[in-house]
Amino acid sequence: MAKRPTISDLAREAAVSVSTVDRVLNARHPVREETARRVYEAAHAIGYHAAGLIKQRSQRGLPQYRLGFILRKPAQHFYQEFAREVESAVSLAQPFHGIPHIAFAPSHVPEDLIVVLKDLGRRCHAIAMVGPDHPKITATVEELKAKGIPVFSLLSDFASGVRQGYIGLNNLKAGRTAAWMFSKVAKRPGKVAVFVGSHRFQAHELRETGFRSYFRDNAPSFEVLDTLVNLEKRQITYETMLDLMHRQPELVGLYVAGGGMEGAISALREEGEGQELVAIVNEITPESRAALAENIVTMTVSTPLRRLCQELTLGMARAIEADTPETPWQTFLPFDIHLPESI
Repeated sequence: MAKRPTISDLAREAAVSVSTVDRVLNARHPVREETARRVYEAAHAIGYHAAGLIKQRSQRGLPQYRLGFILRKPAQHFYQEFAREVESAVSLAQPFHGIPHIAFAPSHVPEDLIVVLKDLGRRCHAIAMVGPDHPKITATVEELKAKGIPVFSLLSDFASGVRQGYIGLNNLKAGRTAAWMFSKVAKRPGKVAVFVGSHRFQAHELRETGFRSYFRDNAPSFEVLDTLVNLEKRQITYETMLDLMHRQPELVGLYVAGGGMEGAISALREEGEGQELVAIVNEITPESRAALAENIVTMTVSTPLRRLCQELTLGMARAIEADTPETPWQTFLPFDIHLPESI
C-alpha cells in the first residue's frame, strides 16, 4: 500500500517550511493568500489527506460562486475527463470559492436542454454548456441573461450575441488542418467521406466547411462526398463506414468532424486492412489512442481540456463580478495534434 503523504512531503512539494504548512492548517497566524493557495495546490497534487481543510482555510472570507456546467454523453471518456477537469479548475480557482454543479444533457433536443438550463439557472450564478445552436435555446439564454445569469458556450458556439462568451477551438481552422494533413498523407487522390453529428452544432458545420474549403482551394483532385450525419452514434457510423468501403472503390479516407469515431475505428479495424485509408478524428481518448498505435487512425485533433476549464472558470467569475454586462467574447484555444509517432 502506498505511503500516505506527510506534512513534510507537503512542505517540500509547496516549497515552504513545515511551520508554514502548520499555520495554514491550523490558522495559527496569518499567511499570505498566494502562499495558502500554493500549499493547497500542492496538497491537491500529492493527495494529502487534509487537502479539503487547507482549501477551506485558504478560501475563508472569499466570495462563493455556484457554477453550472452542462456536458453531454456521460458514458464517454471525453466527457468524463471534461467533468474531472471542470471540478479541478473550480477547486483550484482563486480568488473565490467555487461550487461546481455538473449536469449531463439527456439528449441534444432543445426542449431537453432548456429544462436543464432553467434548473441550473435557479441554482447557479453562471452556466456553461455544450449544445446546439437553436432559436429556442437562444431565447432561454436571453431569459437567463435578463436575470443576471451569464451563459457560456463550450466547444460549439450558440446564441451568438446573447451568450456571454464562447471558449473552444477555432473549428474552421481545425477542419482546414485536417484537410491539409489528409492531402499530404493520402496515397492517391480519390473520394473523401465527412461525418458530422448534427448540422445544429456550429462546430461540426465549421469543421466541415474548413475541410471542404481547403480541398477546393488547394487539392481539387480529391472529391469530398456529400456530408454524412451520424448523430454522433457509434453504430450509425460503423454501418455507414462499412457500406462506404464496399460501395466506393475510390474511397481514400474519412474525417469524423464530431462524435461517433468509435464506429469508424471498428469498421476500419474489421474491413480496412490493405485499403490504406486515411482517418482523421477528433479528441484523444483510449479508443483513438489505440487506433493511432495500430495505424488505423492517421491523426486526432483534440481540445486542451485543462486549459479550457481554467480559462472558463475565471471568465465565469469575471462575468459574475462585473457591475455591467461584459461585451460578448470568443476565446479560441490552440488545438493539440496527435499522430501515431507522438502518442
